[in-house]
Amino acid sequence: MRNTTRRAGLGALGVVAALALTACGGGSDDQAGSTGSGSSGDGGLTPVKLQLQWLTQAQFSGYYAALDQGYYEDEGLDVEIIPSGGDIVPQDALANGEVDYAVAWVPKVLGSIEQGADITNVAQIFERSATLQVSFADAGIDSVADLEGKKIGSWGYGNEWELFAGLNKAGVTDFEIVQQAFDMNAFLAGDIDAAQAMTYNEYAQLLETEDPETGELYQPDDFSVIDWNDEGTAMLQDAIWADAGRLADDAEYADTTVAFLKATLKGWMYARDNPQEAADIVTAAGSTLGTSHQLWMTNEVNKLIWPSTSGGIGLVDEAAWDATVEMALQTSNETGATIITADPPETAYTNEYVQQALDELTADGEDVEGADFAPLEVELQPGGN
Repeated sequence: MRNTTRRAGLGALGVVAALALTACGGGSDDQAGSTGSGSSGDGGLTPVKLQLQWLTQAQFSGYYAALDQGYYEDEGLDVEIIPSGGDIVPQDALANGEVDYAVAWVPKVLGSIEQGADITNVAQIFERSATLQVSFADAGIDSVADLEGKKIGSWGYGNEWELFAGLNKAGVTDFEIVQQAFDMNAFLAGDIDAAQAMTYNEYAQLLETEDPETGELYQPDDFSVIDWNDEGTAMLQDAIWADAGRLADDAEYADTTVAFLKATLKGWMYARDNPQEAADIVTAAGSTLGTSHQLWMTNEVNKLIWPSTSGGIGLVDEAAWDATVEMALQTSNETGATIITADPPETAYTNEYVQQALDELTADGEDVEGADFAPLEVELQPGGN
């Protein structure tokens, strides 16, 4: 693999640094100019900015675990994790040079690449989709075809494409899309027939809500769930994106990418093997979610990663990539628009750097596939507390 010799020099830095966490919206003006792997931070570590696609929560537990456990430091990196809150488009921040890496869903970034963003998927963290469409069990919505004539909740902002792929595939044309807030309130109020939900977040919100008819928490049997993995219209979600131009032209950035991925994957392995501790780390990092909700999220996110069926965490599976691209080309929304109009460039993803990281982790005796992973049984509490 390329960069093997240079990697040895980077790993030899071995100095401890303070790793900063920032609030939603990014840093100050002097921080904005500090990206780039060539300049050293405090103690000789290489400064790295990672842009998340949402608020601090266990969806990103692997990154926070890597920071907390010192895995980034061990690789010679001073990593700053920057949450979002909807006001930041991660791939735009990366393409504009504001950060070094970004976490974002593949279909969203494919659209940005077609519009000129020179970025590349260097690690596909989630192998499976977490997106659901949820209805009450007595609503008679047991399949995608049953969405005909219904009010369908969707967050929009690029989160809707699996839904439209499912509607297109089932031939459903008569429906009303309702702009859904990032919660389940409109659904519980009866304003939406089938609401969008992530397995690790909004679905849990339902199960930690009291049924007014019984006084007890809702149970899974109270709902019907459409899972896009089962429908064949799941698209690739959380991936790590890097600057393609810098990878090609900047040897130090290429080395840093391998180091960053190695530490990050080790963080996800920690979250797999220590879910409660990982949930606690995210809470300590500033998440306001309740204790049981945070553990639920960690557990559900682990299910999206483990066991890895692609040969190791982070590897981009070509078949899954091709399926996502095909749906991005063919799926049309209510206006008739598609995500992209032409195949993405070959630089849209690469396994070069994550494979080198996996090789180093395997040589260190790390379990990069998690074949024996078994999820927890998490008991949600009222309000997620």
